[in-house]
Amino acid sequence: MTSKEQQLIRRSKVARLHSGATPRALEICSGCGGLSLGLKTAGFELTAHIEIDPEAAASYALNFGGDHAADSEWARPRDMESSSAPQLVADLELGTSASESFDLLAAGLPCQAFARIGRSKLRSVAGKEDAFQNDPRAALYRRFIQYVEDTQPLVILIENVPDILNYGGHNVPEEICETLGLAGYRTGYTILNAAYFGVPQIRERLFIVAIANELGEEPAFPEPIHFLDLPKGYEGSRRVALKHVKEDSLHFHPIPVPHKRLKGAVCVKDALEDLPRIKEHTTDPSVIRKRKLRDMLPYRKLEGSLSAYATTMRTWPGFGTEDGTDSHLVRLTPRDFPIFARLKHGADYPQARALAEKLFEEELIARCMTSMHKNSNAYQELRASMVPPYDPDKFPNKWWKLDPSKPSRTLTAHMGKDTYSHIHYDSTQKRTVSVREAARLQSFPDGFTFAGAMNAAFRQIGNAVPPLLGLAVAKVLKDQLAGTFREKEAADRQVA
Repeated sequence: MTSKEQQLIRRSKVARLHSGATPRALEICSGCGGLSLGLKTAGFELTAHIEIDPEAAASYALNFGGDHAADSEWARPRDMESSSAPQLVADLELGTSASESFDLLAAGLPCQAFARIGRSKLRSVAGKEDAFQNDPRAALYRRFIQYVEDTQPLVILIENVPDILNYGGHNVPEEICETLGLAGYRTGYTILNAAYFGVPQIRERLFIVAIANELGEEPAFPEPIHFLDLPKGYEGSRRVALKHVKEDSLHFHPIPVPHKRLKGAVCVKDALEDLPRIKEHTTDPSVIRKRKLRDMLPYRKLEGSLSAYATTMRTWPGFGTEDGTDSHLVRLTPRDFPIFARLKHGADYPQARALAEKLFEEELIARCMTSMHKNSNAYQELRASMVPPYDPDKFPNKWWKLDPSKPSRTLTAHMGKDTYSHIHYDSTQKRTVSVREAARLQSFPDGFTFAGAMNAAFRQIGNAVPPLLGLAVAKVLKDQLAGTFREKEAADRQVA
């Protein structure tokens, strides 16, 4: 396709949208649909998606695919490397060419090869320091460029971890922006924190936006609507990520800073308080074992009023609920229940381990076993039943008890393996969070359902873009596509 042909296609799309048509989105590596939900709520048509994980693809179809989603093309897992835009358009029978079918192209490219935690794992497997640079996932963004060429979108949106800014000493977003600039796009990138946009979670993510020259717009990002002083650990992570961002970069946008006059970030208690109390794991574990992910439980009746955040989760357009919701499964870890009950809010694994040792010593006294040899079977069996085996020096952040007065720490895909990183703040429940509680912390509405078993649901939630963060970004893009962004920006300045 020649440059002139590309320009004609994009101009035709601009004319279509300025006449009032709905912008159409294609999302690659969509996951279960966190970003897609933000796009849909902002007014985009979810025309197609590509997702390789079978459970995540099934969740996407359940929530966005219509009445026949379970056995439709929407539910079929696809690999972005072996799939192509023309083939996808043919499979979905859109009736248009790939270059005519989409106005927005989005992607949450796999972050494992870019994130420091992923690098460490890859180094240990390959036995060499630069192994992560050879991970094929790290080249997926180059494959993404082919989708750009095939679909000629007016807007491009890429989401990833901030560490992509410092990938083996290489600033990947700069390379992407330079490449897209040569293809006829005005580009920019920045870091957004989900807590600034109404998500009850401190989650830093990098966003790249590219706007086709034909729109006459410059890349823009949403302004924070909530205030939060970031913990020191997040500021340190930012500095590492930003190490290879040059001061004279033409593409990097200063990270939005919330004004102190804004309302405070949504806290964990406001996010979870109205969800059911779950205590069956301590009284009758068989109830939890028999419960299905889709089983419904009623909401709690609160003495006070429902928080604004909980109201949003219950009344999200298209995903509203009335009496209750599903996904109330928790992990059964009886060894840890007494530790969860006595652990202080905000405590991490070293404190949990010290508490476990104390409980163990108390039990030795209660059983008159203080003189027993430490190598005896009885001593070792009792210790193993009460004290977690992880080295606190190697796993300082493995456990964390939610603080009800603050946003949560970042949820990750590792929750598909264990949920020690998010212990419920209510000590009487002495457990880690349920699937629905994790979804609430990620800002998935209560009517959003997850395919697969509990572990798969936790993994999908941890991998997702928080829908409220996706919505904040999508609103800006929608206005730019409609040609109204500058008008709204000027009106907001006048009101301020």
